[in-house]
Amino acid sequence: MPVLPSWLADPLWDQFSALLPERPTYDPGHPLGCHRPRISDRIIFDKMLQLLRFGCSYQAIADTTCSATTIRNRRDEWIALGLFARLKQVALASYDRIVGLVLDQIAVDGSITKAPGGGEVAGRSPVDRGKQGLKRSGMTDGYGIPLGRVLAGANRHDSPLLASTLDRLDDLGPLPDDVTVHLDASYDSDKTRALLDERGLHGRIAHKGEKAPIQASQRWHVERTHAWQNAFYGLVRCYERRVTAIDAFFDLADTIITVRSLIRRAWTSHRWDERPIRRP
Repeated sequence: MPVLPSWLADPLWDQFSALLPERPTYDPGHPLGCHRPRISDRIIFDKMLQLLRFGCSYQAIADTTCSATTIRNRRDEWIALGLFARLKQVALASYDRIVGLVLDQIAVDGSITKAPGGGEVAGRSPVDRGKQGLKRSGMTDGYGIPLGRVLAGANRHDSPLLASTLDRLDDLGPLPDDVTVHLDASYDSDKTRALLDERGLHGRIAHKGEKAPIQASQRWHVERTHAWQNAFYGLVRCYERRVTAIDAFFDLADTIITVRSLIRRAWTSHRWDERPIRRP
């Protein structure tokens, strides 16, 4: 399946537009009433999808329909309203209602990507000759649906980020009684086990020095999700400097991954008027 199928843009916009507040085309408070009309939100939303997918600059994506400054200003306006985070929560709720999140099996792992422009959460990458890099500590359910992340510099170790990553579970509501967290060998420590015990979580942690295929546990789901996220060039080579903007693009990518998986999995069990003839 393509990273961003063409048929997915309209459903994403329909839900996103439902979250937008009412805004007049012309500002009624303008003293002369002769200013330019407000650029359509749909145009800006499509530009955001292109920025995420292709990783190009704002200047490169700007054209006669809107300027780079307009895209940045509208992005910041939507971030202040929390629209990207709300869109992700709507997608997660829909997936849980139709397919069901596998919350008794949780996987957490870190991934390092490039951050050439530096920024608030950039650091010296230990795997890229000390260049600026970004680490995300991602968490997924038992199928690989992204549940949340914590952003940090590439020089941060995975283990200290585990607690703040697991805090994202609070946004999901009640959890099953028995939850198993799958972790790789970088989390193999007594401190990690004590942290899981305090939260009432079971840990399945790979042991240091013991080679084992990733398929030996449910940890491979989070690795696959990292690959899904890295298919968005705006994330794998991040030029954003503010953590709020980076989180917004990650929320948008997670929404696309969730809705894409929802349609693909629901194709075999549900019927609707616009259901594709072939499985997406």
